[in-house]
Amino acid sequence: PNFDARPEGVVPGLLVVHNISLPPESFGGPHIEALFANTLDPSLHPYFETLQGLRVSSHFLLRRDGEVIQFVSCNDRAWHAGVSVWRGQARCNDYSIGIELEGSDHQPFEAAQYAALAGLCQVLMARYPLAEMVGHSDIAPGRKTDPGPYFDWGRIRSALLVTDPVCAVGD
Repeated sequence: PNFDARPEGVVPGLLVVHNISLPPESFGGPHIEALFANTLDPSLHPYFETLQGLRVSSHFLLRRDGEVIQFVSCNDRAWHAGVSVWRGQARCNDYSIGIELEGSDHQPFEAAQYAALAGLCQVLMARYPLAEMVGHSDIAPGRKTDPGPYFDWGRIRSALLVTDPVCAVGD
């Protein structure tokens, strides 16, 4: 439910990589999906109480085992970036695709997630004029830290064989 139409004539040109774990540092379980569906029960964990009323989503979630779950059509605007700016253009949700990796700022991501991310990015890049891939921290500096220091930008850059300077990946 946490999406709406993109502005008229706007197509995605930016991929935004995030991390998420619910509760923090815990993996598996239905809590991320429940958050994105506005059905997260705040009584299940004290941290969930802090999320009450939060209306967020992402286009995709990549589980630790590489499973890819789509929540929002890429033709629609998912609510993943919040207050954000990239290259002087505000409202990144308008023109981006959000990809959440099940993870945190404090643990390495899994090989299966990098493989799934590379495959997903290749499909998306074939369909949309995606020029850049950045982290949530790049578009909301000081407010967000994800995908965090354990995300290996070089690994995804190599997996995508990014040699075109127009298609920037990471910092």
